Amino acid sequence: MAQSSTFPDVVELNVGGQVYVTRFDTLTAVPNSLLWVKFMQNTPAALPKDSKGRFFFDRDGFLFRYILDYLRDSELFLPEFFKERKRLQREADYFQLPELSRRLAAPSKDSSSAEDSGEPEEAELPSPVTPSSSPDRPPRSPGGCSGYITIGYRGTYTIGRDIQADAKFRRVARITVCGKISLAKEVFGETLNESRDPDRPPDKYTARYYLKYNFLEQAFDRLAEAGFHMVACSSTGTCSYGSNDPSEDKLWTSYTEYVFSR
Repeated sequence: MAQSSTFPDVVELNVGGQVYVTRFDTLTAVPNSLLWVKFMQNTPAALPKDSKGRFFFDRDGFLFRYILDYLRDSELFLPEFFKERKRLQREADYFQLPELSRRLAAPSKDSSSAEDSGEPEEAELPSPVTPSSSPDRPPRSPGGCSGYITIGYRGTYTIGRDIQADAKFRRVARITVCGKISLAKEVFGETLNESRDPDRPPDKYTARYYLKYNFLEQAFDRLAEAGFHMVACSSTGTCSYGSNDPSEDKLWTSYTEYVFSR
């Protein structure tokens, strides 16, 4: 016999490091789904929890937002240019939501175009170009929610005593991402490192995320594919000597930020 009465009306979840707060009735909206079984046929003590007592599921925390939306409304609404349809279908299969999985398996307008052209799903969006560089292909209109994302990085390089010598660059150590959680995850997905700010809900903002790679152009490509455009940038720099001897190599340190808008 189900022992659901021992669960609170409002339930806190930790899904892959992302915190969600929802109603018990929402989690049990689809009979015989995994969440229905977990919360209708178990007690709170039987389910795994994180260090703060939230029920823990080791799944994709970002994609779970769409699972939760479906449980609330029995409808599927995805952002324009959504590129993780197959991954979301895998999550639907895991949570035993066959109707959602069936809808995701049905070809969408965007995926049909990609199949006709022979391109894989992850390459369905063309690189943005200016009208002058490709007059027969108009620029793609931006999709998804509007907002700002700021990309920052700190770089260092050394210039030798001979000013004609090549500068000795060091690799960019880290590319930071600042902005709304949901926007950052939409653009960068699994390439986003959230370890410094793991418990922020999607509607909040962060200045503590960074990328798992250190190529600025790779970050810019992902922002452009998601419909973002650079609107501002700024940079500061300082110079110091390797020692007190001014004849020694100069060490330059710079910090640069790029602001993107959609």
